[in-house]
Amino acid sequence: MNMARVAVIGGGYAGLSAAVELARAGVPVTVFEASRTLGGRARVVEKDGRRIDNGQHILIGAYTETLRMLRQLRVPTRNLLSMPFNLHVVGRLSLRAGNWPAPLHLATALLGAKELSWADRLSALRLMRYIKRIKYTLNTDHSVSQLLSDSGQTDAMRELMWEPLCIAALNTPPHEASAQVFINVLRDALTGSASASEMLIPRVDLSELLPVPAAQFLALNGGVVNIATPIKGIEQDGEEFRLIGNPFEGERFSQVIVAVAPYHVSDLLAPLPDLALLRSQIDAMTHQPITTIYLQYAETVSLPEPMMAFADSSIQWLFDRGQLGADKGLIAAVISARGEHSNLSREELALRAHEAVERIVPRLAAPQWSTVITEKRATFACGPAVWRPIATTPLKNLLLAGDYLQSRYPATIEAAVRSGLIAARQVLRMTRQSD
Repeated sequence: MNMARVAVIGGGYAGLSAAVELARAGVPVTVFEASRTLGGRARVVEKDGRRIDNGQHILIGAYTETLRMLRQLRVPTRNLLSMPFNLHVVGRLSLRAGNWPAPLHLATALLGAKELSWADRLSALRLMRYIKRIKYTLNTDHSVSQLLSDSGQTDAMRELMWEPLCIAALNTPPHEASAQVFINVLRDALTGSASASEMLIPRVDLSELLPVPAAQFLALNGGVVNIATPIKGIEQDGEEFRLIGNPFEGERFSQVIVAVAPYHVSDLLAPLPDLALLRSQIDAMTHQPITTIYLQYAETVSLPEPMMAFADSSIQWLFDRGQLGADKGLIAAVISARGEHSNLSREELALRAHEAVERIVPRLAAPQWSTVITEKRATFACGPAVWRPIATTPLKNLLLAGDYLQSRYPATIEAAVRSGLIAARQVLRMTRQSD
C-alpha cells in the first residue's frame, strides 16, 4: 500500500474524512483545498472582523460515522451540546423526548406536549406504525406530502412537526421532498435508541469541529494539506493522474478522490473524455439554498431554548449562539430551501429575523450588528427517486466523495463523512488487489 499516492481534491468534511481514513492505513495522501479555510460548505467565515459559520448545522446521535470520526480525532465531547430530541415551536408546541428506550422516548414526548390533541398524538403514532409496517421501504418513492396524507396526519402534526423536520433535514419543501429519504431519517432519529435521537449542536465553529483536527491528524501521520491551492482540472498520465494547478507540477498520483461540491465537479473532469456522461448527469442536478441571518444583541439577550422554530414565519429556526459558546446575545436565524423569502433584500431578511426574535423577547432594541449569508446551492434538491452518483467512476482510480452521492441520507454532514469513508476504503481495496 505504500506504493499508492492519493490526491484528495476538496478540504470539506467528505475529503478530510477520506484523507484521515487513508492516513490511518499508512497511505500517503495529499489534500488540495481552494479556499484558505477548511470545511467546504460547512465552514467558518469572517464578516466584519467576526468569525461565524456560513450556516447552522446540527448533528443527531444516529450520525454514527461522524461521531466515530470525531472520537478518532480526539475531539472533546464538550464541543457538542447534547440535548434530548426536542421541538419548540414558538407559541404553538413544546415537545421534548424522555430518557426512555425507543419508542417510549417519543411516546412520552407526545404525551407531554399539552398543545397537541389526542387526534394529533394518535396520528403521529400512526405514521411511525405505518413506516414500520412497510419495513421503512416504499415500493415507489413519492413526496413527503403524500406520505403524510397516506398516513392520515392531522393538520397540526403536519404544520408543527413533520413539515419543519422535513425542511430541516432534507432542505427541500415537503411537496417536492423524497418520502423515502425522510423515512430513512425518521427511522434513525426517532425509532432507534433514545441516544440516536439526541440533538448535537456544535459549540465551536464548523471548521474547528472536524476539519482542523483532521488536518492536524494528517500532519502527524504523513499527510499533506494544501490550502489556497485551487485545482483546475485532472489529466491522465499513463496509469497516473496529474492535477492542473498543482504548484508541484511533477507530482503524479495513483488515485484521485474528487471531494468538491457537485457544481465544481464538471470543470475538474473536463479533460477526461471518458467521464463526459457523468459530468452531464451531475450538472443536471438541481440545488436548494439556505439563508442564515446573524443578529448581535446586548449580552443580556437570550432565548428560552438554544433552538426554537416558527410555524407561521418565513424565519424557520432561531439558534441562540450565546448558549452555544459564541458571543452572548448572538442569534442565528435560518431559512431552508426556496420560498417567497428568496426575493427579499438582505435588509428585509434582517428585519424579519429581528421581528421573529422580538416575538420571544418583547420590547427588543434593534440589533447592534447583523449580516446575511446565503448559500445559493447549499444542498442538492432531495426529490423523489432523485439520481445521485456513486463513488466509483468509469475511470478505475478516480473516485467521488460528497454529501450529494448515493446514500440513505440527505445532504448532511453524516452523508459527507460516509461518502469520504466509502471512497477511501475503495482506494484501499484497489491498492491491496494490486499488491
